[in-house]
Amino acid sequence: MARRGPSAIPPYKRRRKRSTPGRILSWILKLVLAFLPVSLLWVLAYRFINPPITATMLGDVFAGRGANRDWMPISRIDRDMVRAVIGAEDSKFCKHQGFDVDALQQAARRNASGGRIRGGSTISQQTAKNAFLWQGGGYFRKGLEAWFTLLIEQTWSKQRIMEVYLNLAETGIGTYGVNAGAQRYFGHDSSAMSRTEAARVAAVLPLPKARGAITPKGFTRRYGNSIAARIGVVGRDRLDACVYEGTTAPVDRGPPQTRTRTRPIPGEEYEAATPLPPVEAPVTATPEPVSDQPAGDYYEPVGEQPPTPEETPPPPPPAEAPPPADSPPGAG
Repeated sequence: MARRGPSAIPPYKRRRKRSTPGRILSWILKLVLAFLPVSLLWVLAYRFINPPITATMLGDVFAGRGANRDWMPISRIDRDMVRAVIGAEDSKFCKHQGFDVDALQQAARRNASGGRIRGGSTISQQTAKNAFLWQGGGYFRKGLEAWFTLLIEQTWSKQRIMEVYLNLAETGIGTYGVNAGAQRYFGHDSSAMSRTEAARVAAVLPLPKARGAITPKGFTRRYGNSIAARIGVVGRDRLDACVYEGTTAPVDRGPPQTRTRTRPIPGEEYEAATPLPPVEAPVTATPEPVSDQPAGDYYEPVGEQPPTPEETPPPPPPAEAPPPADSPPGAG
């Protein structure tokens, strides 16, 4: 067999074979370089276009629960709803640039001490997660969340961030956005809501598949009352001013009369069909501490209630008539 002659390609131009780790790193670098411009264009598009669907919605659709959403612009959403989510989720929304360092440090200290894991995500971080990513933890997703948070803070206005958040946040099983949530729970849209209604929807946001705004129980009821008190603080301190900067804020209006729903809402079969309890008067001060009670206790209307038949004391027995006096001796 004839031997091959020397290669005509100079040594410095010969292609060396890369090792497996080298090829993997090369592919990772190419993916990162391609991801950066794609993610930027994606964020810029959502600045003007409402997100058509999210990964969380797809999960509900594939699970058979459906995904109901009725987009409402921020200019029409009741201002108490905006104040409720700021008071409940992110009181520094108008001050930070996407991350609340103090809240993250407090969450880290609480988690290090044991017990239930709690996060310190801002509304901007939750918006980035809801619009571009998926639910669940993990450092990889958290890293992507931080990247998209930086992008939306630099390219969107605070008004747009709040608008997308209020329309994508999960407010019930198969229900997305505060407008669809208001229709689901109260029978009217989110353009006019009472403080109590806004506070109840905000109280559902951390665990939308496990909490209900119609018949809040235990912690959810107490948390909703606390949020209702914070709405007044947010309004007094103008913590929502950045949401309406350069625009006219919607006028406060009372909620309309509740309408009866004529069609079922996706996921409604997973909830108990319990009528809406009476809505108490709006809270204007910090509520008094509520005594602990079992988690299954349902909401009880405030005010004095009429006694039940068992509690009504029985009427006193009639007084006996005195016996007739004896006739005097010799009478008759």
